[in-house]
Amino acid sequence: MEFQELSIKGVWLVTHQPYNDERGSFREWFKSSEIFEKTGREFKVAQSNISISKKNVLRGIHYSIAPEGQAKWVTCISGSILDVVVDLRPDSDTFKQHVKVELNSMTPQSLLVSEGLGHSFLALEEVNVVSYLLTSYYSPHLESGINPFDPELNIIWPRKNIVLSDKDRLALPLSDSLRKGQLNGN
Repeated sequence: MEFQELSIKGVWLVTHQPYNDERGSFREWFKSSEIFEKTGREFKVAQSNISISKKNVLRGIHYSIAPEGQAKWVTCISGSILDVVVDLRPDSDTFKQHVKVELNSMTPQSLLVSEGLGHSFLALEEVNVVSYLLTSYYSPHLESGINPFDPELNIIWPRKNIVLSDKDRLALPLSDSLRKGQLNGN
C-alpha cells in the first residue's frame, strides 16, 4: 500500500496494489500493521459499516464527539463518490479547511480519516456502495454533524439536485457547534 498524506494532517489517500489475471482482480485493502508502519498510528477496527446510496445523495458532514474520537477507513466498493473531509479541530493549522477526493470501485484507493475530522460524501453514480471501518463504536448520543452547505466551509458540491437526510439538512453550522462546545479536537 502507498500512503499519501493530503493537505490536512491526519488524512491519507491510500493506493492498493491490485493483482489482475484472466479471472479478474484481487487486492488487499486493509492491513493494520501497514497503517502503523506508514503513519505511526494504530487503527484497531471496532465496527464495520456499509452504506448504499443512490445518485446525488449527500451524507454528512459527520463526526464523533466520543472521548477517544473515531477514525475511519473509507473505501468505495461499487460506484463512485466525491469524498470530502473537513478539519474540525479548533487548534489545527488547517481548521475549517477541506479536501476532496473521488473514490470509485475501479481505482484501488481508500481514505484514512483521523479523529477530529468531519467526513462526508456525495454519491455520483446510480448505485454507490461505501465500506467504513471505524475505530470506535457508533453511539447515536456521541455522533454529530455540520451542515454541508455551511458558507463558512466554502465547499462547492458539483451537483444541484442533492438529496439529504433530515438530520444532515438540519445540522448546525460550524460556528454554532463551536459555540455549543461540540468540537473536542480529537
